[in-house]
Amino acid sequence: MSSKLTTAERAIGEFVSDGSSVHLGGFGHLYPYGLVHEMIRQRKRNLTICKHSPELMADQLIGAGCVRKLLFGYVSNPRVGAAHCFDRAIKSGIPNQLELEEYSHQALTTRLRAGAYGLSFLPSKTMVGSDYQKINPNVKKVTCPFTGNELVALPALEPEVTLIHVQRSDEEGNSHVWGIIGDIREAVIASKRVIISAEEIVSSDMIRSDPNRTAVPGFKVSAVVEQPWGAHPSYAQGYYDRDNEYYFEYEAATRSGEDFQRWLSDWVLDLKDRSEYVKKLGSARLEKLKPKYKASQPINYGRYEMW
Repeated sequence: MSSKLTTAERAIGEFVSDGSSVHLGGFGHLYPYGLVHEMIRQRKRNLTICKHSPELMADQLIGAGCVRKLLFGYVSNPRVGAAHCFDRAIKSGIPNQLELEEYSHQALTTRLRAGAYGLSFLPSKTMVGSDYQKINPNVKKVTCPFTGNELVALPALEPEVTLIHVQRSDEEGNSHVWGIIGDIREAVIASKRVIISAEEIVSSDMIRSDPNRTAVPGFKVSAVVEQPWGAHPSYAQGYYDRDNEYYFEYEAATRSGEDFQRWLSDWVLDLKDRSEYVKKLGSARLEKLKPKYKASQPINYGRYEMW
């Protein structure tokens, strides 16, 4: 096995360049916040961010001046309200103008699936007859050659880099994911490079013991980072819950550009790495987010002799 274990600083520095297209994996669950914060610390610029629901990851990247273009389904502070940095960029061009390319959630995942399949496009029913066809030139009307029904054609999406957070990975990048998997599988296969952050690094024997849970194959992975609490404030099934208070605190702390810059310094720029972020959160807050133990029932994979 070839170890790809490294630090977030080295992984982002080596594999994310200014101008890169960067997909952010996960869906509400397992968002790679730790890796996103490292991109901000390294002041990456002119990025194209791909994510059907990037939520506050996009807001923070936009406010930090990292983003040139956004491929997305929606951006908000979920269950709270507006994402203020996104709003400022759209309405006032602060800190810079954004180029927007909007899709439904299903459509953006379909684009990744086309990239994963090695196809130039895939047909879909999503967005048929919608205004997306008027505002997005990548959503094209086609006719099914078998039924004559109207469909849309969506071009393949092959990000230069995908950032993924997982529950556990071995040093080669073979990774277990459980709970909501979202677009992780499609994004990993479609992307040219993949950076994994993991709650814990485990042995390859543990990964091989449950192959159906291996959502990320190591041969697609460029770097592996051990990063406990790397998905906070989103959640990691079995490790910690969503930090609902964070979203309200963030909204109140980022209503103006000056407020956001203070928040950014306090929670990203002035911290060396994710471990300092976790320390700043404090043990009492982290303890409240830890779930009670509830294991799945074991299964028998069986062991068969080759004939």
